[in-house]
Amino acid sequence: MLSPGDKAPPFELPNADMDLVRSADFSGKTKVIFFYPKDDTPGCTLEALAFTDLMADFEEAGAQVIGVSKDTCVSHGDFRDKFGLTMQLLADVDGQMCEAYGVWQEKEKNGEKKMGIVRSTFVVDADDVVRHALYGVTPKGHAEAVLELVKAL
Repeated sequence: MLSPGDKAPPFELPNADMDLVRSADFSGKTKVIFFYPKDDTPGCTLEALAFTDLMADFEEAGAQVIGVSKDTCVSHGDFRDKFGLTMQLLADVDGQMCEAYGVWQEKEKNGEKKMGIVRSTFVVDADDVVRHALYGVTPKGHAEAVLELVKAL
């Protein structure tokens, strides 16, 4: 798991349009990277819509918002288009970025244990240093709280 002060792991993943997106593309910019379990599910939709609603505020604060899950590019495209999402959605199908950020963990639901993405958000500064590592977040009110963290940088 990452902690504040750690160097953010670099990434290179396709987005919803199947274009390759690299961490270097955001060099010198603050990044909000949120990991979510699955496209088009209630909590993930709530979280993504909240980030979209605040996108102008994040941009005004100089931050780029990036969503990551293990869903495919096609799934991300459908999710984006269905809800009018405005952030980059990256497809980490093989889970390398999830592993690097420590969000691929054992979870328990209804007494059954299985591996999955723990909903988490990272605020990474312009020098690629993790300033905030938030694991196990809840969607409601999360985007607003992250915006306040970004504004305080």
